Amino acid sequence: MAHRSRDLMGDHHDTTPTVLCFGETMGMFTPTTSLPLDQASAFTLGTGGAESNVAMHLAELGHTVAWASTVGTDPVGSKIIAALNNAGVDTRWVGRSLDAPTGLYLKEPDTGSGAHVFYYRQGSAASTLKIADAVGWPLAGARWVHTTGITPALSESCSALVEHVLDHAAEWGVSVSFDINFRPGLWPVAEAAPRLLALAGKATVVLVGLDEAAVLWGCVTAADVRALLPGVPYLVVKDSSIDATEFALAANETDTVTVVPARRVEVVEPVGAGDAFAAGYLSSLILAAPSAERLERGHSRAAWALGSREDFRPGLGRRMSADEPTDHTHATAHAERVAELRR
Repeated sequence: MAHRSRDLMGDHHDTTPTVLCFGETMGMFTPTTSLPLDQASAFTLGTGGAESNVAMHLAELGHTVAWASTVGTDPVGSKIIAALNNAGVDTRWVGRSLDAPTGLYLKEPDTGSGAHVFYYRQGSAASTLKIADAVGWPLAGARWVHTTGITPALSESCSALVEHVLDHAAEWGVSVSFDINFRPGLWPVAEAAPRLLALAGKATVVLVGLDEAAVLWGCVTAADVRALLPGVPYLVVKDSSIDATEFALAANETDTVTVVPARRVEVVEPVGAGDAFAAGYLSSLILAAPSAERLERGHSRAAWALGSREDFRPGLGRRMSADEPTDHTHATAHAERVAELRR
């Protein structure tokens, strides 16, 4: 059973979000020093979730953005809602479950073999999300919806919810971005590979790491990924610290291919960089920026995130409002093109 709590929600009641992100956010325990978990004795409690990370970045970039999900009626759930509100994200569509707790995870710092995460999310409040929960979401009023391949891995009802949104997006007049975000700790490759490919094929924008595509589908190059997803209007394949490739499908079914090298930065921790890239890219796409600029802004935001141990690193920059592009002629043509591609 879930109910909607208003006491911690921000002052967004007169605003319809331009972007709606949905998925699970958890309480995140991390050692206060760079020690392995079994040696650490002091921890901080933060929040972590791919879709809410994107929402916070987009809010900082000036977009009117909401995050929809369910959390428990526990202090961790309250902390998550407060954190999203403080970041400028609308949380009116966050439910509070009386029967299921907020998910948790432990994040072990990179002590030489990479950062590691340990999930405690089975039976979490977010895993109970279902199609009926989306009835009240502002799907028809938003311009963009963002989710990831983490959500369908949480439960059958979550998987059905993601498919429902993708299937009905054109009716609502919204574009959907889908970040593959394969999590091997949640489901095996044999199950994830066909399901993620099927869902991705329904999206307007797909973001995927080449390393993920190699594990899931045996892809070696960005072109291999495109061959599997030929009809996606915007496909972005990220090759780690090397580059990112965008395949933009024109109305005549031909691709414009743009490749932009990644920035060379000192990596403090990679967790959260993919979400930062997604937000930078999507913000620029919503604003109808050129292809190279979209990828460059994704790289810029990812580079900023790589310099922090936090899942979301604020402070890169804010616009007063990013909901209305200044080049209205360009933006109108862009919107018409996306609508045609989605039909």
